Amino acid sequence: MVKVSVDKNKCIGCGACANLCDNFVMKNGKSHVVNPNPKELGCNEKAAKSCPTKAIKVTK
Repeated sequence: MVKVSVDKNKCIGCGACANLCDNFVMKNGKSHVVNPNPKELGCNEKAAKSCPTKAIKVTK
């Protein structure tokens, strides 16, 4: 199982994750995870690596 989360305190709202992965959407200037427990990593790991503040956590 995969778990995806965003630390709202670290998120600066740059939107890089949402541009790379459809599991992220921007709301009120911050990133939000659409499905926090996807069956596969998919693009979530790429989105996490693109985050300049390391606000996205992906665990397997």
